[in-house]
Amino acid sequence: MKMSRRVFIGSGAAMAAIAAHQFSRPAAVRAQSGGQLNLYSARHYDTDDALYQSFTDRTGVRVNLVEAEADQLIERIKSEGANSPADVFITVDAGRLWRAQQDNLLEPVSSRVLTEAVPASLRDPDGHWFGLSKRARVIMYSKDRVNPSELSTYEDLADAKWRRRLLVRSSTHVYNQSLTGSILAARGARGTEEWARGVVANFARPPEGNDTAQIQAIAAGLGDIALTNTYYLARLLKSENPEERAIAEQVGAFFPNQRDRGTHVNVSGGGVLRTAPNKAAAVQFLEHMVSQEAQEIFAKGN
Repeated sequence: MKMSRRVFIGSGAAMAAIAAHQFSRPAAVRAQSGGQLNLYSARHYDTDDALYQSFTDRTGVRVNLVEAEADQLIERIKSEGANSPADVFITVDAGRLWRAQQDNLLEPVSSRVLTEAVPASLRDPDGHWFGLSKRARVIMYSKDRVNPSELSTYEDLADAKWRRRLLVRSSTHVYNQSLTGSILAARGARGTEEWARGVVANFARPPEGNDTAQIQAIAAGLGDIALTNTYYLARLLKSENPEERAIAEQVGAFFPNQRDRGTHVNVSGGGVLRTAPNKAAAVQFLEHMVSQEAQEIFAKGN
């Protein structure tokens, strides 16, 4: 499959890249949509191309892909208004899906396929969005400097024993905002504020970089523990670069809160746009994303 990408410049940053893919599906839906689906996605994984190709192979519908950061896509959809060509919006955090819902961009979908495949805890109760893949936000630790028996909960990260040992990316990132939201649900506003102050007091350095950078910083001895999603460690372990594999081998993953509410899990999910010109195709696309074929591609790609 050949692919071409064009970069759009907006707000001083690269706005999007467009790629076209070929697909096959029931004639009625294909005819209604004109044989195409417009997907706005904040997922930046080359392996997702196989997801879109699998939909094309099954339905015959061409997928036009626009890639950009989630907030940029949301603003683009809002600015396009009723004339937006977007049919489906996919992003990598429930917080961003919620933002799109709050901006009245998503249309409720009633689909037995989706509600049976996606657990209620991983979708909007009114069908505005559905989780397609999930990821756990765990505690990474130095195998040399931390005994995993010292680790327990997210709340424990505020303990003074971790003073100048904790690494984390910026609190402006939605991954950390969603995790804080889970603390808020469990501990309330006062408990969450106390926890946040304790966590900040334990920073080994000011927040910087992405999740991979936190793992690298552990290996470099800049800190002993960090908050990251699990797949960042797996990506380093599978790297063709021996230096990256060596970094990953120095770091372990700990799943916190196993004795109470469990580890914080977020979703990569999607929804149908309220102004979607190809709604039937959009629903079928989401249904395909939860099929066994697509879920295997998600798992291997992540």
